Amino acid sequence: MKNNIKQIIADSIEVKQSLLANEQLLATINDIVHTVTLAFENGFKVQFCGNGGSAADAQHLAAEFSGRFYKNRRALPSDALHCNSSYLTAVANDYSYDEIYARLVDGTMVKGDVLIGLSTSGNSSNIVKAFEVAQAKGIITIGFTGATGGAMKNLSNHLINIPSTITPRIQESHILVGHIMCELVEQQIFPG
Repeated sequence: MKNNIKQIIADSIEVKQSLLANEQLLATINDIVHTVTLAFENGFKVQFCGNGGSAADAQHLAAEFSGRFYKNRRALPSDALHCNSSYLTAVANDYSYDEIYARLVDGTMVKGDVLIGLSTSGNSSNIVKAFEVAQAKGIITIGFTGATGGAMKNLSNHLINIPSTITPRIQESHILVGHIMCELVEQQIFPG
């Protein structure tokens, strides 16, 4: 059992070391920090969406902006789109689960807002549809995916495609990159 534990930890470290060595992904992280900072500074919002564990990560990262990361400061307009269970269950029942995020993007987001979608495969149909609506409206899309980027690759203005195909390792890196984003955005908007 102890060897299994060590291997899981080693595998997680290996993915993060690959991320650390990938200059293109590091540059993309820098770009998303800049993009999200500008959106907030210009009065726009940053919304998140995901499914399952990625929904939990989406909610976590939105809370880092709307609550606080390190600093006592004003709330930044950010939320996870799945948090209204009445809306979610009504739209999933009346339309389709594939429509849950697209309808919210269409109804509540405007050009200049940022939509961050988390999907380890990059193929979650409800996130793909939300990104299609976002692209049509001029909303900036940031995809957090696994190695290939899936269908979200071509719909993302910025793509964080973690160099792994293993769901838990991808999600661990999504939260790492998300925390980096939150910390650096907070530093940019609230210096000192």
